[in-house]
Amino acid sequence: MTKLIFATSNQNKMREIRMILSDLDLDILSMKEAGIDIDIVEDGDSFAANARIKADAVYAALKEKDGYGSIVIADDSGLEIDALNKEPGIYSARYMGEDTSYHIKNANLIERLDGVPDEKRTARFVCAMAAVLPDGSKLDTLGIMEGRIGYEESGENGFGYDPIFVLPKYGCTSGFLPPEVKNEESHRGKALRAMRDELLKVFG
Repeated sequence: MTKLIFATSNQNKMREIRMILSDLDLDILSMKEAGIDIDIVEDGDSFAANARIKADAVYAALKEKDGYGSIVIADDSGLEIDALNKEPGIYSARYMGEDTSYHIKNANLIERLDGVPDEKRTARFVCAMAAVLPDGSKLDTLGIMEGRIGYEESGENGFGYDPIFVLPKYGCTSGFLPPEVKNEESHRGKALRAMRDELLKVFG
């Protein structure tokens, strides 16, 4: 069975990935499960650039370790808030420091939006995905989920910025969405389904 290594150690993310790619005949592993432990400097100027940096680095490490290439997929994603000049953007994971809890990050963003009315609290989650196939060829996809920033944290199902990201379509934050609905609507779900379609063209 062909291995697919996803360049993350985040188990919440791996759960989403395995659900969405469950119909592919692939052994889906995280970096840790694949025995890859490398420091990757994400110094790109966009989500797409950072995703490509990660995918290429993990692919190179796998080839060096195993002597062959597996499929490698990496993503870079984050939150863009229009009223804050699209912050935190590519720095979403590092906003206020990597070790700062999202409870504190979310509270800070809500505070910075104090007095901003609903119609100007527009925001989006963006996910860029990059793949390297065993022969070294590359694929790239993008997914976007539009919404707005709420006034307080709510919802226990999500992680990260989910508890403050309101989806008007559902009248709640993405932190309330059950996994199957979130996978359908989320930026990562859209980017991953697009990537799945590209992989099916090659491996279908």
